[in-house]
Amino acid sequence: MQLVSGKQAVQRVQNLVSEKHQVHAYAVELSARQIYGLSPVGQVDFGGSEYVAAERQPVPTHQKHSQDKYQWWTLMHGAYLVEFNETLELAEDEIALLEPHERLLRAGAEHPSLYLRGKQNPLTILLSVSGAKMEVKQNARLSTLRVFRLAGAPKAAKPPAKKKKR
Repeated sequence: MQLVSGKQAVQRVQNLVSEKHQVHAYAVELSARQIYGLSPVGQVDFGGSEYVAAERQPVPTHQKHSQDKYQWWTLMHGAYLVEFNETLELAEDEIALLEPHERLLRAGAEHPSLYLRGKQNPLTILLSVSGAKMEVKQNARLSTLRVFRLAGAPKAAKPPAKKKKR
């Protein structure tokens, strides 16, 4: 696996807010487009026939300072779905790692690090606010994306033979 440069990685990303600020030597930062609260009830079962996704409701924004061009979200302790401004489309031989931005962690929130493949539109993450409250400005950079090229990926192996029932 080979880490590609930020200049190469950004070629797989659409809808950047500011390439100058978001593209770095070996990473591209992703920014918040919309934040949703989640209904308290989702369901997951074995077969999927009783699956119910948690409903999402847009978190309202407010103006914090009269000179602000962008609005703010106030997030209380809990879980939220973040939709990024950016979308992603990777080649067959690529994989991306999405990890929380260091400033997000220091502000008291986190999201899981995820490996991504293929096309991600929309691109979303589950954000957890650990503290009592956190404020996020529209277009805030919340995550860091690193793209890797899979070198010499092995061909698909034969699936193991099924075991006979006794």
